[in-house]
Amino acid sequence: MIVGVLRRDTFQYSVQARCPRAEAVALLGDLSRQGELHPLITRVRRLPPRPGARASYAITDRLAAGPLRFTTTYQADVLVVTEDEIVIVARQWPATTVRNHTRLRDEPGGVVRIDVEITLGAPAPLFGYAFRQARSAHLGLARRLAEVLDRPPGGSSPA
Repeated sequence: MIVGVLRRDTFQYSVQARCPRAEAVALLGDLSRQGELHPLITRVRRLPPRPGARASYAITDRLAAGPLRFTTTYQADVLVVTEDEIVIVARQWPATTVRNHTRLRDEPGGVVRIDVEITLGAPAPLFGYAFRQARSAHLGLARRLAEVLDRPPGGSSPA
């Protein structure tokens, strides 16, 4: 199948949370925990790591296009997890990729700053929909991330 012209664009966001940086790294570097953050995810299944990946997952999202509701499953690979950087690449047919590059740093007062850059590439006919969905989902994730990380140990989940 010829996919045609691919389009690519990037968006960024930042989150500040009052927690140890290691806690943020542990949450963001383990995709099995993304269901509590990512508004589209309905299922995360761990897979054997692909070559070059620290961990690999099959992730199922629930999407909507007008009145249609559907699920899609894609593969995500955690490539880098250090105390100050996480790199994840997700791939979905046809020829759609999402690269998540997260940088973490401590700020005064026990605050960790999380800077995220998301780059999405997709075939031109799918690009607009895919980019809007990714941006909306990740901005929702950012709101939930701050709530989850700011929660005191043993605190309740965000609504």
